[in-house]
Amino acid sequence: MTHQEATGKITQVGRRIVRLDVRWSVLLQKISIFRELFRVIWDRLLSCSTRKPVRYRRLSRRKSFPVEEPDVENPGTTCTGYETDSDLVTLKISLLGDCQIGKTSFMTKYIGDEQENGSLEMAGLNLMDKTLSFGGARIALNIWDVGGDRKSNDQVPIACKDAVAILFMFDLTSRCTLHNVLGWYMQARKWNKTAIPILIGTKFDDFVRLPPDLQWTIVSQARAYAKVMKATLFFSSATHNINVNKIFKFIMARLFNLPWSLQPNLNLGEPIIDLY
Repeated sequence: MTHQEATGKITQVGRRIVRLDVRWSVLLQKISIFRELFRVIWDRLLSCSTRKPVRYRRLSRRKSFPVEEPDVENPGTTCTGYETDSDLVTLKISLLGDCQIGKTSFMTKYIGDEQENGSLEMAGLNLMDKTLSFGGARIALNIWDVGGDRKSNDQVPIACKDAVAILFMFDLTSRCTLHNVLGWYMQARKWNKTAIPILIGTKFDDFVRLPPDLQWTIVSQARAYAKVMKATLFFSSATHNINVNKIFKFIMARLFNLPWSLQPNLNLGEPIIDLY
């Protein structure tokens, strides 16, 4: 091989090395750009994930677990002060309806003595917490009561998002509040299409004083609305604790697929329960 040929080969090898260096440099630059882009996206995701995610799990059907215990009708199993939350199941429940229909009284009746320690008032919102032991797990209920005035409509999206059940409430002695339920229902379904819908008529103790023909008309209309909403209908009274705790027990049974049988009641003059 002549000196000229050797020089030519060395030059070709050098050119190949330069091309490889250039390609490698471009590749490293692309990787660097990708890593920076990924870091920015990741930082944004973390900044948007400030709240602890809702966790659910199905309760085991052990033979030693009677569905009626703890007695949700008389919630004496509430508990606080646990050091860990490994067995804690957080559930968000929202209450929607017009003003002055008894939503807050309904919620306060269920929360009981815990209301002083676990309540928080915001503009258009009233939040209460209740923690109880249920079937070997601890259930943390976050209950969101949305005010019924126009200013509170802005709180509907945040109240309904991630809720496992939405209680649509009306006053049994005020038919206009029943008619407005569909408006609340349509608003809620824009933000949550999976929550269990429950239609609740409040102030049953006042309702039974109405003439029987008017009671029958309201019952018929309420059942028709519940059918459209694909919701179970309850008549309740916070004053006399009628069906208040039973409604939350019904939610638990539905969420965790518990073998609890709720009996319907369609007798006029009695607290209606119309299952869907």
